[in-house]
Amino acid sequence: MSCDSAGEFHRIRRLPPYVFAEVNTAKAKARGAGEDIIDLGMGNPDSPTPPHIVAKLIETVQDPRSHRYSVSKGIPGLRRALAGYYQRRFGVRLDPETEVVATLGSKEGLANLAAAITSPGDTILVPNPSYPIHQFGFIIAGAAVRSIPAIPDDDMLRALDRAVRHSVPKPTALIVNFPSNPTAYLADLDFYREIVAFARRHEIWVMSDLAYAEIYFGDKMPPSILQVPGAKAIAVEFTSLSKTYSMPGWRMGFAAGNPRLINALTRVKSYLDYGAFTPIQVAAAAALTGPQDCVEQMRTLYRERRDVLIKGLASAGWDLPSPEGSMFAWAPVPPRYASLGSVEFSKLLLERAKVAVAPGLGFGEHGEGHVRIALVENTHRLRQAIRNIRAFMQTGSNIAEAAALSEMGVS
Repeated sequence: MSCDSAGEFHRIRRLPPYVFAEVNTAKAKARGAGEDIIDLGMGNPDSPTPPHIVAKLIETVQDPRSHRYSVSKGIPGLRRALAGYYQRRFGVRLDPETEVVATLGSKEGLANLAAAITSPGDTILVPNPSYPIHQFGFIIAGAAVRSIPAIPDDDMLRALDRAVRHSVPKPTALIVNFPSNPTAYLADLDFYREIVAFARRHEIWVMSDLAYAEIYFGDKMPPSILQVPGAKAIAVEFTSLSKTYSMPGWRMGFAAGNPRLINALTRVKSYLDYGAFTPIQVAAAAALTGPQDCVEQMRTLYRERRDVLIKGLASAGWDLPSPEGSMFAWAPVPPRYASLGSVEFSKLLLERAKVAVAPGLGFGEHGEGHVRIALVENTHRLRQAIRNIRAFMQTGSNIAEAAALSEMGVS
């Protein structure tokens, strides 16, 4: 095939059209026209990084020695800080040398571990709906993905059992993500015990995405799968500072757990990067070891936003479950708009209410019928969004009917 062929490259062909692109294009067009769009579509924390973390970055960057290449697996002090966090928060002991590696955000870690452990044709079990990298990290690496239910209950456990009995080849890995993106489900330690027992029985690796560990709104603190005795034999867990400390652009995350998986990820990363900028790593260590009142403040902030959103939308006629954790609300498309589907409803909400949300279809086919609403605007802007949505829904029945007729080709 010539290099100027119109065909797509092999790995690109395995990626479907980006579902969020239509809404993002419409959002950019509206902003270009000067419209005030309230963007609740992307999980991009809007709060500033706590001052003591920024101060440590500034202090460290003044030292010219910190400007050199860093260490791909993370500086020792940062890996020790992550191990200290796991000991305090979960009662889990980690060896900073063999059971921890720093990553350029948890997303990079998941994708690179997928590349490290996947053979062409492997079968991977992934909740549907879920964060796109959970399946596409493995698809890019050459695996086939089998969907399982996203709720941490007996239905998921039964689906896992069926997948092992009926998948050829037998699944090699399983993704879990609680508190989950986009659905905001929480899992308890009993559920993780079942997962660990299942994975050990069938010799399946488990990758746990715990990026939202510190965003919870009740008394139930999200556990780590590594708290389960024997979990390190089959599990690795990804965490991130992005949400906990409002550090999304800093790109600082971790993988922790099974030494063989950690070694595989470390080896792949050693060929691909020199690690995060050293001052960022030093500041990240300061985040983990310094005062933690900022974490409670962050939780309080998201709880207040959640309450404003859920109560306000209910008063507007849009009832949705109140999330127990994460920074998202997983909202069923209102019944009168259900025939539109999540993408068209998101575009309509953008056009008529000037509010951007993420269509559920972008998180897998079983996300259809929902939209994800991120708590990334202050309460004043959320109330403005609610007012706009209320006005839209009060006049929206004719719009919904016209759009549905248009879909059927009826003028």
